[in-house]
Amino acid sequence: MAEIGGYNMPDELYYHGEHAWVKVEDGKARVGMNDMFQGTSGDIVYVDLPFEGDEVEAGEVCGKIQSAKWIGKLVAPISGEIVEVNEELENDSTLINKDPYGEGWIVLIEPGNLDADLGNLMQGDTVREWLEAELKKAEELKAQGGGEGD
Repeated sequence: MAEIGGYNMPDELYYHGEHAWVKVEDGKARVGMNDMFQGTSGDIVYVDLPFEGDEVEAGEVCGKIQSAKWIGKLVAPISGEIVEVNEELENDSTLINKDPYGEGWIVLIEPGNLDADLGNLMQGDTVREWLEAELKKAEELKAQGGGEGD
């Protein structure tokens, strides 16, 4: 598991620029939010989940994630049909904080074109470069007295 700036970023996952991760399981894509997202947002207090059967397009907002600090977007990292949502999050949305790559997963997607979508996501050295740039932006915002999030 790669650690970048104090955040765990497992090498086997694919990452989207809006802080979602993708894990391929039996041709389906499990999606959640990465460690930097949960670490900078504080405790997640509410998740507005999409519905099973919804069609999502890569890059489109398909839900909201609310913390004590702000409301963030859940952006679909790949296109396809949502075949399962993590209903445990309705009872305990802090699972995203406690176990972002395990019990804190958000949706399972039946991809429309998995290979093409994965080609648009980041993995390996690209993730390190991207996350280091994100951390630098967050530090600059903090130095200017600005908040975090959108």
